[in-house]
Amino acid sequence: MDTVEELNGTYFYNGIANISAGELFFWILLDEVNDYIGGVENITTISLILLGQPLIKTRGKPMGTTPGTSVASVTARRLLNIELPYPLPTFTNASIKTLKPMMVNNLGAFVGRTVPVLGWGLLTKDVALITFNTLHKYNKIVRGGDKIW
Repeated sequence: MDTVEELNGTYFYNGIANISAGELFFWILLDEVNDYIGGVENITTISLILLGQPLIKTRGKPMGTTPGTSVASVTARRLLNIELPYPLPTFTNASIKTLKPMMVNNLGAFVGRTVPVLGWGLLTKDVALITFNTLHKYNKIVRGGDKIW
């Protein structure tokens, strides 16, 4: 359990004495990150991002495309080599810069390109949750003038 007390305008938090409100926020943030890291979901998030990185060299590709391909793309194209009746939108490292999706007619290509997007989505959710929990805990602890929002 976290121990917090106020002393002469500073705070005492988990054995750290005389810290300012900003330092208190920092230590709470570190505690929240520490509490959140290590679960299976975090391993999944990191794996999705890494598996979707274009680390495998490829033959020539058209100008303006992302060089290389990913493990996720190679595997998905091999296992799901199914032509679709209509194109689906995907993003690559090159197309995300312009926010213009690349259209693909192959289910494997779609799945392979979607893998890192899912990873980045999960990472965004994790950061938002850690931030929310930190703000909530911080605001419960500090006195009125030090509260955020």
